[in-house]
Parts: sequence; structure tokens; C-alpha cells
Amino acid sequence: MKSILIKDTTKEEREQIVKSSLDCGGGCENCSSCWLGGGNPWSIYQDYIDGKKEIREINMEYMGKYRQDRQIL
Repeated sequence: MKSILIKDTTKEEREQIVKSSLDCGGGCENCSSCWLGGGNPWSIYQDYIDGKKEIREINMEYMGKYRQDRQIL
């Protein structure tokens, strides 16, 4: 598997990584992220696409914000 780190990818590759990662096959209308307050799933990863933050950082921030310190397995 190729690295997904910003330093190892182009912007176009990062766009494709996000697109293929978020494509659950069900379409956005079935995604709970938006209507439960999680935000637009595409814009959540815009900083990764733009080369500002790694996916890991974004995921950690997102989980910290929406888990509200609950222990979710």
C-alpha cells in the first residue's frame, strides 16, 4: 500500500484518497455524518486535501469533538 502522508502525495492523489475512502456505496443521503451534526464529510478532510493536516490529525480532532469524552468502542 502506498503512503497517504501529505509529503508522499499530490493534491490530486489526496482528493482521490478522500473520495475513495468516503465512498460507502450508499450515497450521501444515507450518511449520518451531516444530519447528526458531524458536518459535511467532504469538507471535514479539506485540510488534508490542501496539504495542511494529516488524516490522522483530522480524525483525532473530529473524534475528540463529537465523542465528547465518552468511551465509545
